[in-house]
Amino acid sequence: MNTDDFAYIVETKKSFDDAVVSVLQAVEQKGWTLFQVYDIRERLAAKGFSQKPLKIIEICSGKHAHQFLSKNRLISLCMPCKINVLEENETVKIAGMKPTMISQLFPEVGRKEAEQAEKDVMEMVDNAR
Repeated sequence: MNTDDFAYIVETKKSFDDAVVSVLQAVEQKGWTLFQVYDIRERLAAKGFSQKPLKIIEICSGKHAHQFLSKNRLISLCMPCKINVLEENETVKIAGMKPTMISQLFPEVGRKEAEQAEKDVMEMVDNAR
């Protein structure tokens, strides 16, 4: 499996903090729900570890979540969807989890069904760019 199989990644010219704000705005504009934002750098620093900036943004579409969970409740292990903002080699990247990977793990979810959720995630990542 390649990274491209499960992640959609773009680079942005925005600062790290501006990219995070842009993702939050894109999520709101798309009508998805924001669950939580984790500041991994901050959490690891509290344990004495040094990391470059990384925020994990958990998001959910009630429509897609309902469809997937109606097929198999263990799909909840892949939920909620995530869009991460990270800094790597002095470049800010925005990475979204591809929901089509769910159809590979749970055959009862058709690829076309998962592609609808993936389209939304990719649009949010692109709009945040």
